[in-house]
Amino acid sequence: MEIISKSSESELARKPNPGKWSKKEILGHLVDSGINNLQRFTEIQFEHKPFKIKKYNQDELVKANDYQNSQIEVITNLWLSINNQIKNLIKKQDETTLSYKVELDNNDISDLRFLIGDYVDHLEHHLNQILER
Repeated sequence: MEIISKSSESELARKPNPGKWSKKEILGHLVDSGINNLQRFTEIQFEHKPFKIKKYNQDELVKANDYQNSQIEVITNLWLSINNQIKNLIKKQDETTLSYKVELDNNDISDLRFLIGDYVDHLEHHLNQILER
């Protein structure tokens, strides 16, 4: 995360407007997303299928975890640790497990392969937001 390490605290904490997240909060949101998706990717291995996806309140988690006032090193280390574990879990999947069925919040049925791809797309979207600001 070179962009983070080369950025000043004020740059990382600056909000583009009052209703938007700062870079610290975006990275914190990615921590929360990682935590929730690690739990999903893990529990789908042994829970009843289709595995029902539980939504989480993104804005409230960012506020509750107070990423805006947290040390960036702590947020970055959390994000790296969680994503290393997610990477290790993904490497262990095979065609059978990737086909495990999930029920999305709109009652559509998909699979673990979709969830993993969606997680990666979401991650890239927010990392690009951090890079562009």
